[in-house]
Amino acid sequence: MDKLSLAPATYLYPAPVVVVSCGAGERANLITLAWAANVCAEPPQLAIAVRPTRHSHGLIAEAGGFVVNLPAARHVGAVDFCGTFSGRDVDKWKETGLTPVASERVKPPRIGEFPVNLECVLRHTLPLGSHDLFVGEVLAVYVDRGVTGEDGRVDPDRLASVVYGHGRSYYGLGGTLGKAYQARRKKG
Repeated sequence: MDKLSLAPATYLYPAPVVVVSCGAGERANLITLAWAANVCAEPPQLAIAVRPTRHSHGLIAEAGGFVVNLPAARHVGAVDFCGTFSGRDVDKWKETGLTPVASERVKPPRIGEFPVNLECVLRHTLPLGSHDLFVGEVLAVYVDRGVTGEDGRVDPDRLASVVYGHGRSYYGLGGTLGKAYQARRKKG
């Protein structure tokens, strides 16, 4: 195989795109991140990586929590805006027309228009270098009925998730490629 040797960098792409709501009240803010991941099943925990220089970093630490909001493809304009401008300079809620909805378990609001909202209480902060890793325990999950399958779970095809590519572009998922865990069933 003919492969290029590249300098070490974060080439784990595509990456899910999320918009994290942080802060509370008049200071509530939004930040777009492509550095988010599931990190623990029991208790359910997510991790997001944020540069300490970002306005949202201090808001997350101060509020002791955050909300991970999953956009659908139709929200890509708002997603890009929230990742382009700083909450120090603009009111992202007002500029994007997104609606803050009071969360049940944490101080930051969730985004009303986004189909999935995960309310997280901050459990750990780990300084890594250019970014700090915030680990949040998921305390509440809200899902629009229109993006769930018959089993009540989020259906990625119905959600029309947004992912980020290394070329600094947003992409949609292309649909189901196969069922998971089939190799075990075939071998069994």
